[in-house]
Amino acid sequence: MNAQRKAELISVYRDGLLEDTLPFWLPRCEDEEHGGFMIARDRDGSLLDTDKGMWQQCRFTWLLATLYNNVEPREEWLVAARHGIEFISNHGFDTDGRMWFHVTREGAPLRKRRYVFTETFGAIAYAACAKATGDSVMADKARGLYALARKHFTTPDLAQSKLTGTRPMKSLSATMMSLVTAQELRRCLNDDSFNQDIDSCIKEIQSNFMKPDLKCVMESVGVNGEVLNHFDGRLLNPGHAMEAAWFVLNEARRRGNDSALIKMGCQMLDWMWARGWDEEHGGIYYFRDVDDKPVQEYWHDMKFWWVHNEAILATLLAYLLTGESRYEAMHRQVHDWAYSHFPDREHGEWFGYLHRDGRISVPSKGNLWKGPFHLPRMQLMAWQWLQ
Repeated sequence: MNAQRKAELISVYRDGLLEDTLPFWLPRCEDEEHGGFMIARDRDGSLLDTDKGMWQQCRFTWLLATLYNNVEPREEWLVAARHGIEFISNHGFDTDGRMWFHVTREGAPLRKRRYVFTETFGAIAYAACAKATGDSVMADKARGLYALARKHFTTPDLAQSKLTGTRPMKSLSATMMSLVTAQELRRCLNDDSFNQDIDSCIKEIQSNFMKPDLKCVMESVGVNGEVLNHFDGRLLNPGHAMEAAWFVLNEARRRGNDSALIKMGCQMLDWMWARGWDEEHGGIYYFRDVDDKPVQEYWHDMKFWWVHNEAILATLLAYLLTGESRYEAMHRQVHDWAYSHFPDREHGEWFGYLHRDGRISVPSKGNLWKGPFHLPRMQLMAWQWLQ
């Protein structure tokens, strides 16, 4: 990567974050009356729904505090982060300590999920705010939420699974969320005690989800890591696997460019790039089947924004750690495709959902799943890694 390309990319990521993505959300999504953020937005930023997804409350709060901690201490970012964490604290929790997934504008609970992903996002929100404010109570809250989530992830009986127990399975998503949450809490709280869990998660991915004989990273496996010959058991999620790959590569970077972890992360990326890239239309498929059989989910060939955000990060970090030209070429390929299809040149931010050929499927910018997280995280991290 020559100096000109590097400078261009830094500008694209930095300016995209600070001059396009953030201004789309702030200040319009702040709910001054009831607190928190109203994220459900149409293409032009107009409000579609006043309900609040707790994932997005936590994720945006994390982002704002992280910008304050790592870019510059802008008072507006800290004020908005406090705005978010106050709503989360007041309305985010059930009496059992678990978090709600979906609440009304006022904060009345609507739904709680069986799985503890909301709690992982809550943990990083509290951790980032603890670092920004020096508040030890927030730090303790972050540790408590992480411990709760980790306990559920590692104790299958605690999860109210839809499965009957006839064919028990475990998912890559639980392990990779444990990994990145522990990494974030270690960074924000300056606490190396999370290293043990980080090592355990990396070992779990390598031992149970990476399949050298099949050249892939499985999305779900049996309890002993076995591949199950059913729709769910054969499913591949290239975006998840590439996201997990950069989590591993980032750990390698932190440990002084650990060669074994670089090899592992790059192998995950290589396998899933080969499985996921659409040679006909470009972009990355959402789902694939390990045996190239038809996939059950009807959106399997759509192109989602977050998948491409994670692929941009994985390919870029692989290049920066190895210097191999093929990773630079892969990064250019996914960056150029994504930036030619997802950005909304008229109203800002990115479309989230495209048909296989790149046509827009849904023009809205925010919902319970999409909000200011994957895109600004990608822009922030890519900018900082390059710089």
